[in-house]
Amino acid sequence: MILVMGGAGYIGSHTVKHLIENGYEVVVADNLSMGHREAVTTPHFEIADLADKDSLDRVFKKYKIDSVIHFAAFIAVGESVENPAKYYRNNVIGTINLLDVMLANNVKNIVFSSTAAVFGNPEYTPIDEAHKTSPINPYGWTKLMIEKIFADYHTAYGLNYIALRYFNASGCSTDGTIGESHNPETHLIPLVLKAIKGDRENIKVFGTDYDTPDGTCIRDYIHVEDLALAHRLAIENISKFSGTINLGTSTGTSVKEIINIAEKITGRPCPTVFESRRAGDPAILCADNKKAGEILGWHPTHTMEDIIKTAWNWELNKKY
Repeated sequence: MILVMGGAGYIGSHTVKHLIENGYEVVVADNLSMGHREAVTTPHFEIADLADKDSLDRVFKKYKIDSVIHFAAFIAVGESVENPAKYYRNNVIGTINLLDVMLANNVKNIVFSSTAAVFGNPEYTPIDEAHKTSPINPYGWTKLMIEKIFADYHTAYGLNYIALRYFNASGCSTDGTIGESHNPETHLIPLVLKAIKGDRENIKVFGTDYDTPDGTCIRDYIHVEDLALAHRLAIENISKFSGTINLGTSTGTSVKEIINIAEKITGRPCPTVFESRRAGDPAILCADNKKAGEILGWHPTHTMEDIIKTAWNWELNKKY
């Protein structure tokens, strides 16, 4: 059985759905501080918190767990700058608590939800796993610290781990049953769609003078169902490899292109306001995903149009 920590959240819930559809038994543990109970598609659900080792241990004692997929984290970059203690306490200390309980229950396989934020400002792009890691915010530092902890636990305690560093998670389930629902929402695509739908006044585009074809930032957007597949493949290959793997499409899409595609798919205009650059926004961030193909046999299949179509369907019919 696979324990999915944070399985009521955006990427976690899509991964749970994918695992179940592929014949895996899954238990979700979540404190529901950010996640949604309605997004959980397994009958095995437990309230647990990374800060409460007893609650974690109860889950391991109740179920015969073989592997863990760990999504439970605070993820808002801006908030991590304003309140770093919250992020170091939950993300780093909470993960150590989880590892303590795992080892005490003789569970030594973990797939971790890491991030491209560990790289900081890129020295080159596409970014491969050898690119230097130099986060520019506490959120990125928490994820990098956890990766380092895993590496040390691998050496000392035989922990098998794969840290998946993904770029811009996006889109929603193709069947429309689960989707993206953050409060507040900070991701570009749902914000664009909310502006098109009329749920917000406009979308702000920060910077039109970057060294890119249309002057706006380019990012690597990856469909959440492709991410879910990567997590399953990581579980299936964890005995063969421990380390970090980048997840992205290796192709970027600019902010203006996102808006144009969204307008085409919805048939509606997107009210747009152009503003000056934000500090710390690189012009281009794209992943080199060769290692994911070589080690996991993983290749993303969803297009940018798929991403926006599924996100729009969810925006029109969202259930939570």
